[in-house]
Amino acid sequence: MNTTVATTDTEGKTWEGGNQPLKASYGKMMMWFFILSDALTFSGFLAAYGFSRFKFIDAWPIADEVFTHIPFFHGNYPMIYVAFMTFVLIMSSVTMVLAVDAGHHLNKKKVTWYMFLTIIGGIIFVGSQAWEWNTFIKGDFGAVQTKGGNILQFVDTDGNRVAVRDFVAVTPTEREVHERSKGLWFVDEDALPPYQINDVVTGFEANSNILVRTQTLNEEGHKTVLSRTESLKALKENGKTVVEGANLHVNEYGSPLFADFFFFITGFHGFHVFSGIVLNIIIFFNVVLGTYERRKSYEMVEKVGLYWHFVDLVWVFVFTFFYLV
Repeated sequence: MNTTVATTDTEGKTWEGGNQPLKASYGKMMMWFFILSDALTFSGFLAAYGFSRFKFIDAWPIADEVFTHIPFFHGNYPMIYVAFMTFVLIMSSVTMVLAVDAGHHLNKKKVTWYMFLTIIGGIIFVGSQAWEWNTFIKGDFGAVQTKGGNILQFVDTDGNRVAVRDFVAVTPTEREVHERSKGLWFVDEDALPPYQINDVVTGFEANSNILVRTQTLNEEGHKTVLSRTESLKALKENGKTVVEGANLHVNEYGSPLFADFFFFITGFHGFHVFSGIVLNIIIFFNVVLGTYERRKSYEMVEKVGLYWHFVDLVWVFVFTFFYLV
């Protein structure tokens, strides 16, 4: 009886069970595992944000009315500074690519220069984000929170926002003596009492050109502006407290959930950027000291580059969710 035996040639496999699957080092594999797990975390955060946004769509702030500031400039510049922050972070990703490419060519000088630019870009972004937080927390116009938790904002007859401080007069409870001249008196803004609903109603009645705008969207997709009679009724019957700025409990721009997600998600991303800056600085000094030059390998630059590109990619989604949608 004849038996035919078939043999299979196993040579030429991509990976035969060695310690570098797909020719990736252990460090690269671990970085990819971290990126994957972190991507799932950010996905969960952004999904929760999306559900909340559409559930409370009537009370959700409009980004063009919230992020309108530029450092050292007064005026209304919707999304300009946020666009600048995004541009800086994306360009830092470009310089990181150039640093990795220079490392492949063992060009220490170029790696040093591009790593330095990447670090500077990250510092500018984190500093800008801190400034944006500070501006968001302080607020701009102020608003009234109703008993039901809704936000009432103030506009003029042309639809432009009006600040509470512009039509509400508050008498300071105490006066501070000027240190250099005892004969001069000045008002300490921190000593001013908080605005009260009665003060807002009185100031509103004295200014006939001011109206109340609710968060409810009309058929055109804009927030509803009440008449003078409806505005006064809403303030007297439903006004609860005056809100200035945003924190984890109240938000003058709309739903407090927006502020909660904003602080948590952008803060979490900012922590990633800060961590990336620290890692880049460590790698930068190693490059300057010639550590990787002696190893004949700049793989550490490539690994930290993977992390930095991931952080930049996450910001693209955060930017889309918070500022564009």
